[in-house]
Formats: sequence, C-alpha cells, structure tokens
Amino acid sequence: MLTTQRKQLILEKLEAEGQVQSKALSTLFAVSEDTIRRDLRELAAEGRLQRVHGGALPSSSAIAPFAERKSVKMDAKKNVARKGAQLISDGQVVIIDGGTTTSELIRFLPPDLKITVVTHSPGIALGLVEHPSIEVILIGGRLYKHSIVTVGAAAIEGIEKIHADLFFMGVTGIHPDAGLTTGDFEEASIKRAFSGRAAETVVLASPEKINTASSFVIGDLSLVNTIVVEDDTDRAWINAVKEKGISVVMTSEREEA
Repeated sequence: MLTTQRKQLILEKLEAEGQVQSKALSTLFAVSEDTIRRDLRELAAEGRLQRVHGGALPSSSAIAPFAERKSVKMDAKKNVARKGAQLISDGQVVIIDGGTTTSELIRFLPPDLKITVVTHSPGIALGLVEHPSIEVILIGGRLYKHSIVTVGAAAIEGIEKIHADLFFMGVTGIHPDAGLTTGDFEEASIKRAFSGRAAETVVLASPEKINTASSFVIGDLSLVNTIVVEDDTDRAWINAVKEKGISVVMTSEREEA
C-alpha cells in the first residue's frame, strides 16, 4: 500500500471513529509503529489531525485567525450563543472570554439586563459600550493579536481579584478524553484562571469544536459545569460528556419558568 493511500485511510478512520491509536493502526496496516507515527506526524504538520499520546484526534478548525473564524459555522454559533444568553440572570457577575461565539453571545443579551461583565477581550468590551445596563470590567495585559485578547502576568493578576457567577469559556476543542484545548499556551492559562474564579463555567460548543483537540490543554472536562450544543450533536458524544457529570443543554430546550 502506498503511503498516500494509508494516510487517506487513517483520516477516514479518524473521521468515522473520532480517534485513532498508533498500535491499532500498526496492526491494521501491517507496518511498524514508527511508520504510523511518521504518518501521523506528517498529517499533523498539514493540519489534518492533532497528535496525542498514543495516537491522534481530529484537529480543530477553530484555531484559525479571528477574522477567518468569524465566517465558520456562524448559524451554529448564533444558535448556541442565543441559548447561552438565556443562562444569564440580572445581578450576576459574568466573565465572557474572547472569541467569535462569545461575540455572538453579547448580541443576544436583553436591553434591560443588569449585570457586570468581566472580559479580557477588547472586542467584547466595545460590543457592550452601548448596552444601557451592563457594567464592563476590562482585564489588561499583553494583547495576543491572533485572538484579540489580553494575556500574561498582568491579566492573571487582574483575574485573581474577581468572584464571578458565570464564566463563558471559549475553546477550540472539546473531547471527552482529551478535555478542553486551545491553540495557545498563554491563552490556556488565562482560561484556567478565569474558570477558577467563577461559580460555574459554560462552554458554547459549536460543531467545529466537538470531538476535536488542539495543542494546548486548558484542563479536563471537570472544569466545565454546562455545555451548550446544537440539537443534531452526536448522541454518543453527548452521553460520554454527561457520564462525566456535565450538564448538556440543547439549543431547542425551552427556558424553565
């Protein structure tokens, strides 16, 4: 079998099963694990998958630059953002992470909603300037231009002064085994710090993030209390997440009275 054929079959198996193991692939194709590791390394370099210990997971498309991500799965992002906005109540302190999905979230906040928003995203802060009843606290630090958010020691110091009710965490990948991942080391640290200062953490999971992984681990799924997904999300994935004690909210679910 040609290398290109084997790589294509690896990608097809990855798409069908959600993950691949080097040892199993070695047996399947009757080649050495070194050969499989080389295949995975080359596929990872092409952005086709994310290597993890012992194998590979689907690579998240959510690590593209902010301007490119604004056009990815926008209908889905709006759906989960709309549902996420319903989780917010008057009087709360709400941390809102940077990202294209959270940028949609603030569009669905009612005009009479009275909350305090804490964010390290200048874009989120500017998006709330005209909101009549929302106070905004902007966390300072070094601007990470790829995601247009602040990072670094100054940001961590500011985060440590907060006690919040909710944190809407942005991720690039969410996987039952690989956990929560993102594309930048410092961003992962900021997200962990925010989660540690909130009573509840919510992830708005649009389809390109589900069952995928990126290079830097934020933490395992225990950091999250609630995940908001679209109705057609894979049921096996939902069940795997629920088994870890996490609430999964579907976009079609009605608000409780």
